[in-house]
Amino acid sequence: MRLRIVTTMGAGGALLLSACATPQGLSGISAPRAGFDTVAATTRTATGKESVWLQSAAETEANARRVKALTHGKTIGVETAVQVALLNNRGLQAAYADLGLSAADVWQQTMLVNPTVSLGIRGIGADGLGGYRSIEATIASNIVAIATRDRRLKTADIRFRQAQLLAASETLRVAAETRRAWIEAVAAFEAAALVRDSRDTADAASELAARLGDTGFLNKADQSREHAVYAEMTGQQAQARLAAELAKEALTRQLGLWGSEVDYFVPDALPQPPAKVQSRPRIEEAALKRRVDLAMARLELEAIAQAQGLTEATRYLTDLEVIAGAERERELHEGAVEGETTPQVEVEFEIPVFDSGKARLRKAELAYMRAANELAEQAVNVRSEARAAYHAYTASHRIAQHYRDAVVPLRQAIEEESLLSYSGMITSTFELLADIRARLNSSLAEAAARRDFWLADADLMAALYGGGGSAAPGQGAISVAGVASAGH
Repeated sequence: MRLRIVTTMGAGGALLLSACATPQGLSGISAPRAGFDTVAATTRTATGKESVWLQSAAETEANARRVKALTHGKTIGVETAVQVALLNNRGLQAAYADLGLSAADVWQQTMLVNPTVSLGIRGIGADGLGGYRSIEATIASNIVAIATRDRRLKTADIRFRQAQLLAASETLRVAAETRRAWIEAVAAFEAAALVRDSRDTADAASELAARLGDTGFLNKADQSREHAVYAEMTGQQAQARLAAELAKEALTRQLGLWGSEVDYFVPDALPQPPAKVQSRPRIEEAALKRRVDLAMARLELEAIAQAQGLTEATRYLTDLEVIAGAERERELHEGAVEGETTPQVEVEFEIPVFDSGKARLRKAELAYMRAANELAEQAVNVRSEARAAYHAYTASHRIAQHYRDAVVPLRQAIEEESLLSYSGMITSTFELLADIRARLNSSLAEAAARRDFWLADADLMAALYGGGGSAAPGQGAISVAGVASAGH
C-alpha cells in the first residue's frame, strides 16, 4: 500500500518524517554495544564472572595484558580458568558480533522505506513557454509500513531479545565447557601421578623378581609374571601422560591461549568434595525460571504470535495506492503564457479474488502451534535435565565420600599391616607389593569419583542456567592422564 502525493510533499510528508522516530524501547539500538548489558548481567548472575566485548585494537591489547597477568607462569584454579575463557575466547567475540548484526537488523526495522521521488517535465523545448509545457513531481512511500509499524517493531524487539539470550547462552556454554575442561585436565594429571606410582611399584617387583631368578629362588614363570606387570604399567603410564597433555590442550583451546601464552599450570589434584551437598528442593522451578534457552523459546512463541497478528491485519488488503495532488500545465494564448491547475485523486488497490489470505493465515496458525508444542516439550526436558543433574550431583557426592572415607582408608590399613608383617618376616615381598598396587588402584578409583562429582557440580549449574550438557558421571576415562612431578 503506497501513498503518492503529486507536486508537493505537504502533510503526508510530515507524517512520513514523524513516523521515522525510534520508539523509546529501542532508543539504544544504534549503540556500539547494543544489548550487551543483558548478556553481561546474565553471565554475572550465573557464573559470577565478567564478560567483555572487544571492539578496538586498544581494547584487545589491554585485554591481552590482563589475560597474561592471570595466566603467565601461574597455576590457575577453576574460577580463574573460567574468567580467562570469558575474556579471551575468540568464539565468544564472534557470538557478540552476531549480536551486533542482530542489533543492526533491528535498527533497520525501526526505519521506514525511503520515499521514492520522481520528477517529470513535459513539452521540453516548447516555444514561448520557457522551455517546457508542464511539470509533475511525485513522492511515493509505503502506508502499510506506517499502519503496521508498531507490530513490526514489537516483533523486531522480541527478535533482538532473543539475540541477546543467544549470546548469553553461548557465553554460559563456554563457561561450562571451560569448567569441565579444567576438571578433566587436573584429574588427568592426578591420575597419571597415581599410575606413575603404580609403575614404580611394579618396577621394584620386576627388579626383585630378576634378582631372585638369578639365585634360582624364583622360577621363570613367576619372573615373567612380574616383568609383564611392569611392562603393562609402563604402557599405561605413557597413555596416562598423553591423556593429561591432551586434556590440558583442550583446556588451552577453551582459554584461547597460544604460542608463549601456554606457559600456565594446573593443580596436581582436584579438591575434596564439600562436606554437604547443596539443597535444591525446588530444582525444577529454578531451572524453568533461569534457563536462557527456555526463555528464548518463550520469545519465539511471542514473536510468532506478533507475526500472526500482522498476517491477520494484512489478510485482505496488502496493497493500496492513493494518488492525490494537482498537475499544473501551461500553454501559450494570444502571446501570453497561461497556466491551468488540475486537481486529481486516484485510488488503486488489489482485489483478493484468487488469494483471500486464508493460506497465509493458516500457515501462521500452524507456525504458532508448532512453536507452542516445541516450548512445552522443552519445558518438560528442562525439568528432567534439572532432576537428572541434581540426582547425579548428590549420588556422585555419596560415591566420592564412600571411596574417600571407606575404600581408601581400608586399603591403606591393609598396606600398613602388610608392611608390619613384612618387617616381621611374615609377609613376602611380592604380597606387600600386591597390597601396595591394590591401594594405588583404590586411590585411582577415588580420584575418578572425585572428578565425577565436580563434573556433576558443573553440569548442575548448566542445567539451572543453560550452557549444554556433557557425558554422564563415570563415562570418562578413569586414567585421565598426567605427567610426573614437575609443573603441569
